[in-house]
Amino acid sequence: MNINATLFLQAIVFAILVWFTMKFVWPPITKVLDERAQKIADGLEAADKAKAELAMANKRVEAELASSRNETAVRLAEAERRAQAMIDEAKARAVEEGNRIIAAAKAEAEQQSIKARDTLRDQVAALAVKGAEQILRKEVNVSVHAELLGRLKTEL
Repeated sequence: MNINATLFLQAIVFAILVWFTMKFVWPPITKVLDERAQKIADGLEAADKAKAELAMANKRVEAELASSRNETAVRLAEAERRAQAMIDEAKARAVEEGNRIIAAAKAEAEQQSIKARDTLRDQVAALAVKGAEQILRKEVNVSVHAELLGRLKTEL
């Protein structure tokens, strides 16, 4: 066989192969590659969009956290103020109750002192009557000398 014919025949077969590849093989491959490139572009776009949304969500979260911190600080301050007011009120009530108890104790002590004085006066009067009775060696009638005893009590 002739080398020129072989080369020519090979060139025709190669041209048919190129035409067949360009007509039937290459379009599906380019279509798949284009689809793949589009999917990658869409994925990158979605990633950028998600990254932007994440940044916005982080900003909202930070704002909410700051708001929560401020609200918590306000509530803590309010609770401390209420606690201090309750403590002050309890102290005032305790002081008032203490003063009332002291006044009642003083009044009771005064009454007991007066009662003790009266009892002591009665005992001194009885002793004076007994002493006078023994000095006079006769019995003294208490009902007759009640006025005398009353004066003696007031003088004591």
